[in-house]
Amino acid sequence: MKNLAALLFCTLLAACASRPPMPPAATLFHDEVFEAPSQRIDPGVALAVSPAMRQYLATRPVARAQLGDRRRQLIDALYRGDLKLEYDAARTRTAAEAFDARSGNCLALVLMTAAFAKELGLTVHYQTVLGEDTWDRSGDLYIAIGHVNLLLEDNQLRGGITFFEPPMVVDFLPPRDAQVFNTRQVEERTVIAMYLNNRAVESLTQGQVADAYWFAREALRTDPELLGAYVTLGVVYRARHRPEWSEAALQRVAEREPDNLYAMSNRVLALRDLGRSAEAETLAQRLAQLDPHPPFSYFRQGMAALHEGRYEAARRLFAKEVERAPYHHEFEYWLAVTYMQLNDAARATIHLKRAMDVSTTRKDHDLYAGKLDRLKALTTQ
Repeated sequence: MKNLAALLFCTLLAACASRPPMPPAATLFHDEVFEAPSQRIDPGVALAVSPAMRQYLATRPVARAQLGDRRRQLIDALYRGDLKLEYDAARTRTAAEAFDARSGNCLALVLMTAAFAKELGLTVHYQTVLGEDTWDRSGDLYIAIGHVNLLLEDNQLRGGITFFEPPMVVDFLPPRDAQVFNTRQVEERTVIAMYLNNRAVESLTQGQVADAYWFAREALRTDPELLGAYVTLGVVYRARHRPEWSEAALQRVAEREPDNLYAMSNRVLALRDLGRSAEAETLAQRLAQLDPHPPFSYFRQGMAALHEGRYEAARRLFAKEVERAPYHHEFEYWLAVTYMQLNDAARATIHLKRAMDVSTTRKDHDLYAGKLDRLKALTTQ
């Protein structure tokens, strides 16, 4: 419980339409204690179409198509043509940045595809994927990662008749993860707020607390119903040693969703900082009932066992994390390290290759590839 927790969202569950609106988020802001952001924060850039994007689209048949499914033509142009886009979770890019870099995480690719689709006059709907959060970490910051995808419609008028095609789902999970999901549609402003919240969390991981504040602030100005942005704001305030402000932001989430695990875990920390130990303990007990084995719990126990030389115990604990999060590279890597300590180079090689295969950034992929090459060289000597 000593570690911060924040939310990095490709998705967030939207508030139900029947719920009363959240109170004004502006009452939680404290601009006076934060220096100016290091960059201009403009929600409009998330979906902005650049001249380079328009030029690319103009040279593809989809821009001139009168017949056929323009959605499939667009996807073919973007993801099966010469762009050679790469999934990279290192940073949440805008639509134009993802196009220029030819890579992005799921939200960046959603933004880019939506921007192109809107440019073509297609109808775009956004969907959050329910119950599919995964976790990552950056130092002491533990990050929940959700997922969002697209529905595209292309209702064309041909010969005075409107042709209605079934909506097409466009999803950017790596192929190994693709499956049928439960989803909920959200507004475009929510997706833009998700982008801003992602940038806030990414700024936190880089130690840029002021930038994190301004991004989280703008996310809440864009969509006051985005609960994850309140959690991020709470983490920002605690990083600035203002637990009373952190508790106020997190309380907003508790009022809407009393059992929100992300808000609860951070409220325990804020309440302890405030000296409200009894409240913190009661909340911690409730959290333990709801989530007795939180993300990374087996991993932390495994690292302790590894450092103490209890290699078989470490192996069992890392294997538990791999079993419940089979696509997290860090778990696979440390399981490989443990197998090396157990003098099982064959299994170490298997899990190190898996760490490389499931890594979500080019940097991690290259790091594990180098370690794998060195391990193979050692085992063939």
